[in-house]
Amino acid sequence: MTFDEARVLTEESTFIALMRNLANDPAARGLSDDAAVVAIGDQAIVLTHDSMVENVHWLPDADPADVAWKLVSANISDLAAKGAKPVGVLLGYMLGNDEWDRRFADGMAEALSAYDVALLGGDTVAAVNRAETRCIGMTALGIATCDPVPSRSGAKAGDVLYVTGTLGDAKAGFDLAVNGQSAPQTLLNAFNRPTALVREGMLLAPLVNAMMDVSDGVLLDASRMAAASGLRVEIDLAAIPLSADYIALYADDKASRMIAASWGDDYQLLFAGPSDVIWPVAVTVIGKFLEGEGLSLIDQGTAVALPDKLGFEHR
Repeated sequence: MTFDEARVLTEESTFIALMRNLANDPAARGLSDDAAVVAIGDQAIVLTHDSMVENVHWLPDADPADVAWKLVSANISDLAAKGAKPVGVLLGYMLGNDEWDRRFADGMAEALSAYDVALLGGDTVAAVNRAETRCIGMTALGIATCDPVPSRSGAKAGDVLYVTGTLGDAKAGFDLAVNGQSAPQTLLNAFNRPTALVREGMLLAPLVNAMMDVSDGVLLDASRMAAASGLRVEIDLAAIPLSADYIALYADDKASRMIAASWGDDYQLLFAGPSDVIWPVAVTVIGKFLEGEGLSLIDQGTAVALPDKLGFEHR
């Protein structure tokens, strides 16, 4: 790559800012949310689109069935973050070799059955050279189950920051896959076959002030929620929930928690709400929202410097 070529590369945040000028319909939510919400009569349709790229979202030797499962789950997870009931998906598929494509279809069938959603259509394309890097996209739609539909922008000063499940398991699974290890399966599944928390999202949606899923790392995603809400968020690294398998593979210390908080691919639900609510699902308190702006970190009350990267962004 020449210097001139490097200068014109666009970062994800820059391009989204360009598109934000075009997204004037209220349904787009200013392109600052997980999904669009289209009001139709007394109901609302929730729409989202996610793409995955070979060597970025999946490894070259990944099982195509796992790729299909992850693509469906990533899209359904965005619906879960809005408390929506999934209805169907549209697939944008880049053709490759027959064996890979048939195995991908097997994984799609599994995922659609697991989430009880329909394949409604889509499009297929092929590169001139079918050995080129693949990019596969999907649009998912669902029906809102509460009004208002949660956004990222509803957090209030004094709210607590909560997260479901554990963080970092996908990072551990990625490391295992890269090293050719096959256990523990729970960690490999966290990376290859994440689960969208549809039921949990529908239970939480009527009670939260703001909600999103954790796809790019809890530090980055929490900072996005704070920015959308016009607030500052403080996260306690000591409170980051880790699984027993993650701890066994790494450690239970500040460094491992920082990795778990900044890697992403967790697809847990991150939300803001009062401290006195009895939540209908198991959650962990990891921080709080305050007046101001930005993100700050502490570790058991002691200030911690922010990492160079808060999470994953396309560059």
